[in-house]
Amino acid sequence: MPMSIPVLIISMLLFFVLFFGIGFLLNMLLRMSWIMAILYPIIAIFIIDDIRFINYFKSPSESFSALINNTIALAPADILILLCGFIGAIFSGIVIRMLRSKGYQMF
Repeated sequence: MPMSIPVLIISMLLFFVLFFGIGFLLNMLLRMSWIMAILYPIIAIFIIDDIRFINYFKSPSESFSALINNTIALAPADILILLCGFIGAIFSGIVIRMLRSKGYQMF
């Protein structure tokens, strides 16, 4: 079923805000500016693929080929939504670094 434009825009905004917020909190608590940008590909793999995490170590060739096939099969709307989440994760790192450079101490 195709996704309507308003649903796509709202989903993109929600993913941006969700990963910006999670990234901002993790950056504040762990004092690592890019932690969410580093963790986001792993989270995206969990969203895209339904293979258990341990299978990437037990049978990597099958797991990664299934991941590649599932990634290729994504709809453009899904790619846009995931991309907005990644942009939110990167933007949280930029904002936290900017706030720290201006003298704000977070935790």
